[in-house]
Amino acid sequence: MKIAVTYENGKIFQHFGHTEEFKIYEIQDGKVVASEVVPTNGSGHGALAGFLTANGVEALICGGIGPGAQMALAEMGISLYAGVAGSADTAVQAPLMGCLQYSTSANCDHHGHDHHHGGSCGSHGCGSHDHGHSCGSHCGH
Repeated sequence: MKIAVTYENGKIFQHFGHTEEFKIYEIQDGKVVASEVVPTNGSGHGALAGFLTANGVEALICGGIGPGAQMALAEMGISLYAGVAGSADTAVQAPLMGCLQYSTSANCDHHGHDHHHGGSCGSHGCGSHDHGHSCGSHCGH
């Protein structure tokens, strides 16, 4: 299984459609066995879902993502973990332990670079909140 994370400088990049890199993790037996940072080469919103599929990705962890991109991922059969911030390496561990929940609630249908305001992003935000705590002690691991 492969899980991709929108990536920038070790962190989860907060706008799916503008990500310039994915970090793709290869998972075997519930553990990360390999990872690599792959440039998107400027692919836009629609092309990114195809890019992920071409790279064998089955799940995506990201910050904000718009409804069009969510639909494209769903059509490709890619699971989405949205509204996540913080360390990419830490975040990829959460779904392996069953702590990070499938979510499409981080709807960022605006296209600006200032993601720290209210609007369509709701309580999940698009970058100012660290949701890495979702895999805290309450998961029982």
